[in-house]
Amino acid sequence: MVITAEVATAPVVLIDTADLPDGGTLRLLRRGDDYSIRFRDTELMGNLVRQSEEALAILTCERLTRSDSRILIGGLGMGFTLGAALKSLPATAAVTVSELLPAIVEWAKGPLAHLFHNYLNDARVSLKMGDVHDAIMTETVGYDAILLDVDNGPDGLIHIANERLYCNWGLRSAHAALRPRGILAIWSAYRDDDFVDRLERVGFDVEEIDVAVVIDGESANHTIWFATRQD
Repeated sequence: MVITAEVATAPVVLIDTADLPDGGTLRLLRRGDDYSIRFRDTELMGNLVRQSEEALAILTCERLTRSDSRILIGGLGMGFTLGAALKSLPATAAVTVSELLPAIVEWAKGPLAHLFHNYLNDARVSLKMGDVHDAIMTETVGYDAILLDVDNGPDGLIHIANERLYCNWGLRSAHAALRPRGILAIWSAYRDDDFVDRLERVGFDVEEIDVAVVIDGESANHTIWFATRQD
């Protein structure tokens, strides 16, 4: 990521806010052409650093074998994971996006529409309002992949109820919601060996990949876990 002098000196503008159900507020900020979604002082997503969010979808889709794959994506974010999935999947696939906050959908259709392009109008896409945990718990047909990028990691919770996604019984629910050889793909800002052990104890075969990114001129790594259901 390269920040030009013009962008660096541009004022930061608050575009909108979104209240979380259990307290706290997300802020959508803009500085020049740089957009950022922040929780307190932590950036959850920015349009200048998107490589690992796109990799979450691209690398998952490379591991799928069915032409009619059913995909669940947790959270709209800025549309990078959804867009990369749509570019990687055939026309016969189906993508459900579970989004908790109506404001995020409004941002996708408003100030962030230039990032979302026409993704939400793609015939393969279904938008389901609500907690992705509930979408997992109520699934009866089975997904070929579940992609989670709803927190900064298993312990970096933004919505405190998301602990349900990463605890033992939450991971068992995800395991049950997948078809045989289905993939639970989880994005994280950091490694977590204890979480890998937890995935394996539930019955997943885990592959860990680091994705190189550049944040504010500094090199860093984000982590993606591909947990494959074993039967």
